[in-house]
Amino acid sequence: MERKEAVLKLQQIVGKNLHELAIEFNITVHKNGRTNKGWAGHVCERYLELPINSSQSPNFGSWELKSIPIKTLKNGELAFKETMAITMIDPVNVCQKEFKDSHLLAKLKKAVVVARTVGGDIDDPSYIHSITELNLIGELYEQVEVDYNLVRNALLDPKLGFKSLTGKMGVYIQPRTKGAGHGSTTRAFYARTLFLKQFINL
Repeated sequence: MERKEAVLKLQQIVGKNLHELAIEFNITVHKNGRTNKGWAGHVCERYLELPINSSQSPNFGSWELKSIPIKTLKNGELAFKETMAITMIDPVNVCQKEFKDSHLLAKLKKAVVVARTVGGDIDDPSYIHSITELNLIGELYEQVEVDYNLVRNALLDPKLGFKSLTGKMGVYIQPRTKGAGHGSTTRAFYARTLFLKQFINL
């Protein structure tokens, strides 16, 4: 299934309760007493009649499924609950490749973002808010390139290196630790909520 076809089909379930769809497509929200973290993405995959991909960001060749939760603030307004993981940072790869040839840009070009409203608990209703294709043009492309080069230049600098990467870097895209615990040695590129706001109207 190509990206355009997937987007058109996913748009037909905007406003639907994901929990009800989970029951319809036999997707478990809880597994062995723990939350099935990828359940929302699995529902979308089953709806699209695609095989369930066990990776956190299912890759279907020409496109990649991303899910982002949206919370309701006390004043009733909607806000992004968290940043969005894009791809792991491979220091060797980043050092070798300029932004136009980067894994980061390739991932962003393939992303189909399913935004969904969530409550305070996993069992609260979760509704599909919107389906969005990311499209980097103009100032947005230029700033993401600047953010990427900030990371790349730090990796290329012997005095800085991988350990210098911090979530404080970047306007739209930030490098952050990924994995369990504060002692994690891995890093990934994350899209800040400011970046998501450029595409998704809350």
